[in-house]
Amino acid sequence: MTDCIIIKGLKVFAYHGVLPEEKKQGQLFYLDLTLDTDLSLPCISDNVEHTVNYDTVCSTAERIMTERTYDLIERAAQMVCEGILREFPQVNEVELTLKKPHAPVKCEIEYAAVRIRRSRGQVQSL
Repeated sequence: MTDCIIIKGLKVFAYHGVLPEEKKQGQLFYLDLTLDTDLSLPCISDNVEHTVNYDTVCSTAERIMTERTYDLIERAAQMVCEGILREFPQVNEVELTLKKPHAPVKCEIEYAAVRIRRSRGQVQSL
């Protein structure tokens, strides 16, 4: 990556998980996103039309996280990355860390998470 936009700690309440109670009760998920994009034009123009609007990216990620349920956070992460690449053509690559702080595990943990990186060439459905 060269230039990037970073969004840390996007909170989304959603219903992902293998257990039935996770799908019924829901829980908070946290998303950290890094978007690889060329920022040279907005650095010169100071015009929001020339960059990736991070408010819109957050809304897109939240919509994708809440429009369906998935058993695995791996699948939810994949869908968020695909959606961002589909809806923001100026983004070349997305790195997403999807955290599940209330994962139902027997040990005390801060969170369980997955980190994936997807680029335009890797995603077939675009």
